[in-house]
Amino acid sequence: MDMPLQNWTNDSVRALVRSYGWVFDAINEGLLGIVVGLTNFLTTVPWPLVVIFTMALAYFLSGRKIGTTVLVTVCMFFIGFLSPKFWDKSMQTLGVMVISIVICVVIGIPVAIAMSRNPRFRNAVLPILDLMQTIPSFCYLIPGIMLFGLGAVPAIIATVIYAAPPLIRLTDLGIRLVDREVIEAAESFGASPRLKLFQVQIPLALPNITQGINQTTLMALAMVVIASMIGTRGLGDEVLLGLQQLNVGRAVEAGIAIVLLAIVMDRITQAYGDRIQQGKKKGEV
Repeated sequence: MDMPLQNWTNDSVRALVRSYGWVFDAINEGLLGIVVGLTNFLTTVPWPLVVIFTMALAYFLSGRKIGTTVLVTVCMFFIGFLSPKFWDKSMQTLGVMVISIVICVVIGIPVAIAMSRNPRFRNAVLPILDLMQTIPSFCYLIPGIMLFGLGAVPAIIATVIYAAPPLIRLTDLGIRLVDREVIEAAESFGASPRLKLFQVQIPLALPNITQGINQTTLMALAMVVIASMIGTRGLGDEVLLGLQQLNVGRAVEAGIAIVLLAIVMDRITQAYGDRIQQGKKKGEV
């Protein structure tokens, strides 16, 4: 006799929608307003100004590294140079990514802190993180559609579920790897658990945290492209249309824009993590 898991799951989702539909509607409206506002702002600002801002951001976050700054600037310039259509699509993708990453940070870091301080909670969360990382990414789109409908909001929810585990794992690892002697020294000076966490453990774990943000950023970009299948506007639209029309050139152009955007996000976050790591080593010396 087969276990009716499919029926149980569908009935549970329907009951959830009937009982708490107003909650999902409120979340949908709030996130949709933020997405629309951010994407409208990014697409309205002239692309040379966005390139200049990105160049300045890369310059200061990387510790004034010229190579990283030039690479990021060239990538952003080339996205704008491809065509206005691809620039607008890139900014739409970037808007969804930024919101998804912010939610991952807001949710992921407190969860990781709780895991590092409570072994029982950590043992309970780790299987959930394993499940989140092993379920195929397409599967996250189905409940997102049922709870939030089509569009950017279910894509954000699916992206958060898919991209948050690396940040949680690396933050938890970074906090637990803080030297025990340093923690004991802080305790000997009368530091409270809260002060010890925010003044000792988190600052020393920042290289791991920034590496987690870097990995979450790349995974979020991959998921945002997949989410184009449920009506999320962005670069994924062009890849999907190229696939449907067997238009190789269109898909290649969109793929190049995605790669360039990934390089920009990766180099900025990675350079900032390297800068923190170098500062930590200088402090140890």
